[in-house]
Amino acid sequence: MKLGLAAIDAVCDRLGRPERRVPSVLVAGTNGKGSAAATLSAIARASGVRAGLYTSPHLVCVGERIRVGEADLSDDELDGALEPVFRAADGASEIPLTYFEALTAAAFVAFSDRNLDLAVLEVGLGGRYDATNVAPARLSVVTSIGLDHTEELGPTLSAIAREKAGIFRAGRPALIGPRDEEPLRVLAEAARECGAAAHLAADEVEVSEVATSLDGTRFTLVTPCRRYELAT
Repeated sequence: MKLGLAAIDAVCDRLGRPERRVPSVLVAGTNGKGSAAATLSAIARASGVRAGLYTSPHLVCVGERIRVGEADLSDDELDGALEPVFRAADGASEIPLTYFEALTAAAFVAFSDRNLDLAVLEVGLGGRYDATNVAPARLSVVTSIGLDHTEELGPTLSAIAREKAGIFRAGRPALIGPRDEEPLRVLAEAARECGAAAHLAADEVEVSEVATSLDGTRFTLVTPCRRYELAT
């Protein structure tokens, strides 16, 4: 593990900035970020948007981490995305990449090569210094804040929230999921400081009538636009 953006930024520069060619969403959080990223990607596909999804870790094969539409990258496709990454990293002067940085760069290459409409990127650790944070996100999401990776991110909820708020972008929406007072305050302050447009999920979305069974989950969702009866 190596927190910091210097290596991934340098490699992306040598690659011709693939992370800037596809509009992206960054999803951070202690819990729920993988589910939120996968759901957002599914919503995009259902809307006719050609979306890529980058998540971690994988369960069976590495290609699970990089999806295009509903398909994981095959071994050959993953090799094809990693080859230019390794070539860029091994150039003069050599840039040492971590496992996660190499796969993140490969995801950028894979999504760019396919000219996708959207890339949904799950943040690996924290936010500010995570490799995914080189992407100029159109939307940033923080799902929840808990005490995770305290040695790297800090010992308090406030410190961890500040690190995850590092994915916020000036002039872009920042969707804030936590409801607890301390992390909510820090995230809202961070959004104001960087010029992001803060949206508090608790103020804009209401979920009720949740029923879970072996067939899935049914619930009612109310947004500022309309009321939905949904099932997963």
